[in-house]
Amino acid sequence: MYLVLRALLSGAIVVAASELARRSSILGAIIVSLPLTSILAMIWLYRETGDSREVTDLSWAILWVFAPSLVFFVVLPLLLIHDVSFWPSLVLAIVATALAYGAWVFAGRQVGLDF
Repeated sequence: MYLVLRALLSGAIVVAASELARRSSILGAIIVSLPLTSILAMIWLYRETGDSREVTDLSWAILWVFAPSLVFFVVLPLLLIHDVSFWPSLVLAIVATALAYGAWVFAGRQVGLDF
C-alpha cells in the first residue's frame, strides 16, 4: 500500500506540473525545476531507513551529477529550433545527456572522486 501511495503522489506531481505548463510555460518550468523528485526520494529514503547519513549521501550525489543533466536542456531546444522533429530530438537529447553523465563520472573518477 505504501508503494502505491508513493507512486500516486509522485505521479500526481508530474501531472500537475504538465497541466500547469500547458497554461503557463514559466509556471510549469518553475514547478518542474524544483527538486521535487529529489525531495520525494529523500523523504521516502529517510522514512524507510531513518538514516540521515543516507539522505546526506544522496544529496551530495545529486549535487555532483547536476551539471551533466543541463546538457538535456541545451540539446533539446537547439534541435527543435533547427526543425528536428520532437521524438528524434528527445531521443538525441537523452543520448547526449547519458553521454555527458558517463563523461562526468569518468572525469570525476580520474581526479579521485568516488561516486
